[in-house]
Amino acid sequence: MIHWKFLAAPVISCFIGWVTNYIAVKMLFHPRKKINLGIISIQGIFPKRQKELAENLGEVIQKELISHNDFNNVVDNQEFHDKIKNLVEDYFVKFIKDKAIDINPMLPMFLNQEVINKIKYLVGVEFEKFLPEIIETIKFQVESTLNTKDLVKKKVEELSFDKLEDILFTIMKKEFRFIEIIGGVLGFLIGIIQSALFYFF
Repeated sequence: MIHWKFLAAPVISCFIGWVTNYIAVKMLFHPRKKINLGIISIQGIFPKRQKELAENLGEVIQKELISHNDFNNVVDNQEFHDKIKNLVEDYFVKFIKDKAIDINPMLPMFLNQEVINKIKYLVGVEFEKFLPEIIETIKFQVESTLNTKDLVKKKVEELSFDKLEDILFTIMKKEFRFIEIIGGVLGFLIGIIQSALFYFF
């Protein structure tokens, strides 16, 4: 009989620890709307502080994760320039082929591969002359119009609470589960200590 008493405290404490942490995780998101209970009110942490979360998240992303310099590094990359150049060349050649008959019914007869390659080469040469100006214009427009902080803030503020909960649970599912489990484990250990104290003293 004494063994059941000794085991009861760890089991009960384990259950209480798990339930307590389970409720704590749920209360990060619930209740969605504030519930007034006289002198106190209850509301989920994230619903209550969604605007503050959006503000802080936008600021962190802009300062630590994504900046205009990151964008500039992409558009300044030679591989990016080559891809744009090839795209322009291919588009121009396609345009000439498609519209040649509209320009002159006889023109398609002269568009052999050698002529097309020459056109493509000349387009590429001319495009490279204007590419630095184009790149600088793109960078200026992005820097003057794109505010990462405000964009992220707006997106987070516009998220429904259900969507926000789904996203955070998707990202932190294992962490939330660990919090629940560790509550049970700590409760079990505390129960063992309590039983040992009652048993020996």
